[in-house]
Amino acid sequence: MFKLKQVHTNIGALQIIQDVSIEIEKGEFVALLGSNGAGKTTLFRTIAGVLKPKSGSVEFNGVPIHRLPVHKIVELGLVLCPQGRQLFPQLSVQKNLLLGAFPLRGDKKRIQKNLDRVFALFPILKERVNQQAGTFSGGEQQMLAIGRALMGEPKMLLLDEPSVGLAPLIVKHIGDIIANINHEMDTTVFLSEQNANMALNITQRGYVLESGRCVLSGQCSDLKKDEKVRKAYIGA
Repeated sequence: MFKLKQVHTNIGALQIIQDVSIEIEKGEFVALLGSNGAGKTTLFRTIAGVLKPKSGSVEFNGVPIHRLPVHKIVELGLVLCPQGRQLFPQLSVQKNLLLGAFPLRGDKKRIQKNLDRVFALFPILKERVNQQAGTFSGGEQQMLAIGRALMGEPKMLLLDEPSVGLAPLIVKHIGDIIANINHEMDTTVFLSEQNANMALNITQRGYVLESGRCVLSGQCSDLKKDEKVRKAYIGA
């Protein structure tokens, strides 16, 4: 479904992503692990089209997307839920969600169906549908950001550091919801996380990024046992 082949991405004169290759099959739930500054966000922004790779290719369902504008990539079904939420704090929950439905503009029935689906997944959003997003807690804002991403009916969802700044109980709740999105909604999920414990407990496979390079990959059960992963990311 998704193929990243020998991608290099620069920001200014700095080479951030170096020769990264990743493949993800339809329906998979895959983790991207790495410490702060490893290049995870740059890689996700490259996949989503916000940044263009200096070299290499990105394919989604057989279509090369690395030169397409962001809105075209979203319309193909590849949607990024960015690090830091990036909501519109002065707008209501409803308006933030409707912005995520831009690819479906004009199709009121599908938009309402997706709103109902998001509200079923996150009941608190329905309870506070007219409340300004900026008044929400960090966990509630993360739920809204994920809900907004789901409004566009993604075939593949990129989640960039959804646990950052959240309390452990909220992290577990968000992790359970993401797993539900993968299992129950038939959505392929690529999850970027510093929180290796959370990520490896809910995903099937993983890649480890260090200084912009993919240094390790494998089944999560194997990565949990890897001494380097345990020392660097799990603390055991």
